[in-house]
Amino acid sequence: MNAPLRKSRPYIFWGQTQSLCETCLKLVPTKIQILGNEVWYEKRCKQHGVQSTLVSTDAAYWRLCKDFIKPGDRPLQFQQRTEFGCPYDCGLCADHEQHSCLALIEITEHCNLTCPVCFADSSPARTKFTPLVKVERMLDALVASEGEPDLVQISGGEPTLHPDFFEILDAVRARPIRHVMINTNGLRIAREKDFVARLAENKRGLEVYLQFDSLQRDALINLRGADLRKIRQQALENLEHYGVSTTLVATIKRGVNDAEIGDIVRHALTWKCVRGVTLQPVQDAGRNENFDKNTDRIMLSEIRKRVIETGVFGDKDMIPLPCNPESISIGYGLRNGEKVLPLTSLLPQEQLVAVMPNTISPEKYPVLREKFVDLFSLSSGPLNTSERVCELLCCLPSFEVPQGLSYENVFRVTIVQFLDRFNFCVGNVKRSCIHFVTEQGAIIPFDTYNLFYRNGKIDGIRAELEGQTYREARQSEEAPR
Repeated sequence: MNAPLRKSRPYIFWGQTQSLCETCLKLVPTKIQILGNEVWYEKRCKQHGVQSTLVSTDAAYWRLCKDFIKPGDRPLQFQQRTEFGCPYDCGLCADHEQHSCLALIEITEHCNLTCPVCFADSSPARTKFTPLVKVERMLDALVASEGEPDLVQISGGEPTLHPDFFEILDAVRARPIRHVMINTNGLRIAREKDFVARLAENKRGLEVYLQFDSLQRDALINLRGADLRKIRQQALENLEHYGVSTTLVATIKRGVNDAEIGDIVRHALTWKCVRGVTLQPVQDAGRNENFDKNTDRIMLSEIRKRVIETGVFGDKDMIPLPCNPESISIGYGLRNGEKVLPLTSLLPQEQLVAVMPNTISPEKYPVLREKFVDLFSLSSGPLNTSERVCELLCCLPSFEVPQGLSYENVFRVTIVQFLDRFNFCVGNVKRSCIHFVTEQGAIIPFDTYNLFYRNGKIDGIRAELEGQTYREARQSEEAPR
């Protein structure tokens, strides 16, 4: 027999999704391929050809994420009807699969920095401040959608520069919103101790989301355009003095500050006021100067590996977040000074497996499962995190809950990977739970807002789609019967 031998493909075909052409941003059919320990998207655009893009360096963890998916929570209201399909009807439309775990309210485009990686393209040259009355309408739109929103992040620009900043904070407090975060570069917090003292008057249920990308000058110049080491130190000293809960937030760029992830996590533990660290791979959106796909992109899987290398959290501790598992990984621990006892390591393996959604016998531990998913929601923040930890541990007969457990005893590391033209996936964006609230009352996922809506690209896309629909209708009418 001399018949030719069939050859196997060099990858496992995992499935199909829709992603974006990296040139024209049109939706394109996309193969999901597993090659060794890597996950790749192979996209096919009629105009720009085939594009192959790496989306994960840890195929085992990527597959594990599928076991953490839980049913999404519907918002009370939708703001947009579904016409053209995801991602062209954001607002939220009824086709979206998750409510707003975290809602951003941008109150200004003005900033006292011009960061080279700013997704909002803010700068000192931009002078717009959203009037208080509009901010209140944005908050009301969110409350109408959520009832009792879990977490609102006041953002910008630099929100602390808004002339009505504290009135806006009062407006948040006047509504049934559980927690509020202030997204800040820390300049005003470092320079004005009285400002921090006034923040501290509202500190119950408030957290400062402090930009903290690096401990090194060169990395800060690359990411922020300024050496901010002294500013960060002074800001933390002021927040520590007044006991204001703080999360350190680092934008991670390959070859710039990815080697510092362990240093940032360990530095966070030297401050009593710091409750955790959030690590965000740089998203290719907004002002992303000199960005190179081949040298600058870094994936959640790579950052997760660096976190595990710190020894603070192990491989079993950094788990997918159930509401959007492929985009968010989180680890929780009980903190005693600079030492952290990972919470997930306290759960016996058989119980840990049982509480996960999509397992064989979750009904064995229904209460434990409920508490576990509740704890690892994105909205776990001030006021309720320590309570949720206690409730979870009380479900374990073999574990004694520590006396006096409070929010100061909780430490978390969160990795949040936003979608851009490279790793975009329609399925993932439908599960997005981090949303912008616009001045018009629309509620739009972070990923699609920065890709299509912030810069107005969506108007041209929708006009083209409407024209296409019209042409197809005319052709149908003119076709011979």
